[in-house]
Amino acid sequence: MDNSSDQDYEQFKTMFFRLTGINLSLYKEEQMKRRLNTFRIRKNMPDFISFFSEMRKSDELLKEVLSRMTINVTEFYRNLPRWTILEKKIQKLAEHKENISIWSAACSTGEEPYSLAMLLRKYVPDSRFSIVASDIDNDVLEKASEGRYLERAVAGLPPDDLQNYFVHDGLFYSASQTLKKSIRFIRHDLLSDPVPSHFDLVVCRNVLIYFTDGGKNIIYHKLSDSLKDGGILFVGSTEQIFHPETYQLKPEETFFYRKQ
Repeated sequence: MDNSSDQDYEQFKTMFFRLTGINLSLYKEEQMKRRLNTFRIRKNMPDFISFFSEMRKSDELLKEVLSRMTINVTEFYRNLPRWTILEKKIQKLAEHKENISIWSAACSTGEEPYSLAMLLRKYVPDSRFSIVASDIDNDVLEKASEGRYLERAVAGLPPDDLQNYFVHDGLFYSASQTLKKSIRFIRHDLLSDPVPSHFDLVVCRNVLIYFTDGGKNIIYHKLSDSLKDGGILFVGSTEQIFHPETYQLKPEETFFYRKQ
């Protein structure tokens, strides 16, 4: 990375926060700076200050930058052995709860909340559960709410799920209205926005790796606050929580925590 971009990046972070409310200081700096710098150079901007000036004038450029900040890598039932454990927990919830509320945080293009909806419908009617699915990126939220996926994206789904919940549409498979109706998609910044609350289950996977320890601390407190007492937090395969008691959480199976 060139020295000029290093020199004005701190000022860029301050101005970016004022414009968007997103605090880049809470993201791992080396990763974020490298990602934004690569994009800046590709746009032929001489430095970060010029980059910001253009961003302030162009909503389209700002949208591109926000999309570049996040890596939207996801799939249906990602890391299947963990979903097998989750299914058992959902079975127990279905036995003891009249209504089940779930938050899919940082849901990206929607594979996770749709997977949750398919799993829940095995045990409860859709009138008994609701899913809030959130992300910071409006573009991916639009794709998620549209629910159209290329064949390769749904190739690993169980045949029954594909037949029951997706409509074949040319090159695409579209999530059915039956699947969509229990999911509400919203824009949400895990760091700065108030958290929705009173959830029986919160799923937040493969996103915390991009934050500093300070950022993770803020988010873990918020995720805990969003859970009902006894509610479950499900995190990603590289995101074990050290000292979960700090957040009123108790470890269960690996990558699963219960609110105390």
